[in-house]
Amino acid sequence: MHDLAHASHSHPHIEGHFESSEAVRDVVIGLSDGLTVPFALAAGLSGAVSSAHIIVLAGLAEIAAGSIAMGLGGYLAARGDAEHYASELKREQTEVVTRPDDEAEEIYQIFDQYSVPREAAAPVLAALQHNHPAYVDFMMRFELGLEKPAANRAHRSAATIAASYIAGGLVPLLPYMAVGRVGSLVLTTAAALRLSVVITLLALGLFGALKGRLLDTGAIRSALQTTLIGGTAAAAAYGLAHLLNGS
Repeated sequence: MHDLAHASHSHPHIEGHFESSEAVRDVVIGLSDGLTVPFALAAGLSGAVSSAHIIVLAGLAEIAAGSIAMGLGGYLAARGDAEHYASELKREQTEVVTRPDDEAEEIYQIFDQYSVPREAAAPVLAALQHNHPAYVDFMMRFELGLEKPAANRAHRSAATIAASYIAGGLVPLLPYMAVGRVGSLVLTTAAALRLSVVITLLALGLFGALKGRLLDTGAIRSALQTTLIGGTAAAAAYGLAHLLNGS
């Protein structure tokens, strides 16, 4: 028994939970939009404009505008979350002092959800009542389901979404940048469109596989899901652009 306890201390159990889900979410938002919107724009223009130079310029302009808009949206969303947390934190700090009985009853209700009887929850409640910061943090997490936002979350979210949008947006434009003579071959705008479809789908698949590995949801499943959803969105956007060009 002593050897088992010693082995347990020598080799502590470390759980490999992934703790950057917010960053992954920002990358997903930026990269998925970056892969689909510039692709649809370039594909739609390729049916109406023969100049690859104009298509590339329009695509780059859209990437610049889109990355700014998406980054700003991410910043405002993260700021809104932080302000909501601060407002609820202030309210909870007041209520644990001015309404102790109500807060105590809420503690019992929280434990009741996990089938913990009142007599077993009472010592925990007493300990929390003697430690107001921990009491407030407990209520924020388990009553309201709110986690304290990371420092500079809004700025990092904006930068991550914008950078991901730019990275994704450049992928479908690469074939149009190579239109002309490539070695002994001549790449036309129509060929660039077909090549853009292929590399965009490949990029969606690779990104989905990486996301699946990071979040441990299955690389193949995530790759197929991301490719299907992103490909459908790109096809719908292209169809709309083609329809508007035709009219």
